[in-house]
Amino acid sequence: ELLERVKKGGGEHAILRHTQRNKKVFVRERLRLLLDGADFLELSPLAGLDMPYGDVPAAGCLTGIGRICGVWCVFIASDATVKGGTIYPIGVKKQLRAQEIAMENRLLSVHLVDSGGAFLPLQSELFPDKLHGGRIFYNEAIMSAMGIPQVAVVCGSCVAGGAYVPTMAEESVIIDKIGTLFLAGPPLVKAATGEDVSPEDLGGARLHSQVSGCSDHFAPSEEEAYECIRNVVSTLNCEPVPEQDREPDSPLYSPEELLGLAPLGYSCTLPVKLVLSRLVDGSRFQEFKATYGTTLVTGFGHVEGHLVGIVANNGELAHDAALKGSHFVQLCGQRGIPILFLQNTAPQPAGPASISQAHSNRLKAQASMMAAVACAAVPKITIVIGGCFGSDSYIMCGRSFSPNFLFLWPNARVGLVDSQHFPTVPPAGDWTGEELELKQLKAKDFILVQFSALSRLEEESSAFYSSARLWDDGIILPQDTRKV
Repeated sequence: ELLERVKKGGGEHAILRHTQRNKKVFVRERLRLLLDGADFLELSPLAGLDMPYGDVPAAGCLTGIGRICGVWCVFIASDATVKGGTIYPIGVKKQLRAQEIAMENRLLSVHLVDSGGAFLPLQSELFPDKLHGGRIFYNEAIMSAMGIPQVAVVCGSCVAGGAYVPTMAEESVIIDKIGTLFLAGPPLVKAATGEDVSPEDLGGARLHSQVSGCSDHFAPSEEEAYECIRNVVSTLNCEPVPEQDREPDSPLYSPEELLGLAPLGYSCTLPVKLVLSRLVDGSRFQEFKATYGTTLVTGFGHVEGHLVGIVANNGELAHDAALKGSHFVQLCGQRGIPILFLQNTAPQPAGPASISQAHSNRLKAQASMMAAVACAAVPKITIVIGGCFGSDSYIMCGRSFSPNFLFLWPNARVGLVDSQHFPTVPPAGDWTGEELELKQLKAKDFILVQFSALSRLEEESSAFYSSARLWDDGIILPQDTRKV
């Protein structure tokens, strides 16, 4: 239901105005015209969904990965049905994440720009800092220096910051009567100089194609603009990803069954091999150290024909399990094998840390695995399939350890502690008379405060809270995990 809501952008009325009055193509239709087929992975579609931005339904831009002429590309597309495509803080974060993916994976970037620039009432949240809006243009320059191509289509009114994106791209297309490009539009010109000027005269397609040279290609229509971009991509000398000679084996057990295996309770963990048998090709899994440190499952398998090392929680990450994990991650690093992390940990009760030798050894082993994960110079993909609490987020390559991609199942819980183990009863004591009455009053206050904290903890641990803030690359349905 949430995904369907997001797909409607600014709503049916806004889409109608966009397509009928403004004679434009809706952003998702633009992508359909560009892409080779239906193979498209949308990134963080729920970003901004519950943000306090009034009636804004989402981030106002759509990002994803798909193919043009066989070449994998990152797409950053304005959705002008959401506040005219103006850029909100979460939209900046979403664009920066897409550029990060493009740089890490050396993927061609395609910008479909239809933007009113920064949303000025929130300028302090999206303009001045290092990872705010200006970083988008910095990244464009750095990517160009790295030899990563970037192309753009001006498919609407591109004002202020929105105007720099296509002008910094290697090749850009502007659409006649629809695309305009200027730092300040006609209303500001009127306010500043008293002059009346049309958008077309100030920054239309013919002006920028024939006079300023800001645009490299003139397109009479949107359809011709996207065909032009496909032709540009074919001249970039990017090697298309070769098609596989044969289809990879499907798992012996249906991936559709993962929907029924997604854990809803976190008091214990699901035997993770039930999940692996529905993820890897042919359900073939070559386990590493099978009888040692069994609360962590490690081994090799193929997913859609690609060899991967798999590191999957099968319970609490004990001392021997962490040592095994450290060893296996180092093996993958030496052999250049990508690693797939599956996070699914039963939360441990919060309490005073033991100073026993066993506890100290476990800390040391977990620290070693953290170091191994951080330093492994191979692609890493993390899927949170159940609970992810406390230090496991670091050890199992959570967001702070920079996996190439991080996805969540809808049931996932991510938090420092589990709300079930949050203390809700004040400490006991021997009290009499007035002291007892005072203690009872304080206890009620304590319980109310704790209940409020518990509710907040419960809310902030959900997959949807995480995805709305772009702490991950999106929520995926369990049965789609192989494809993603």
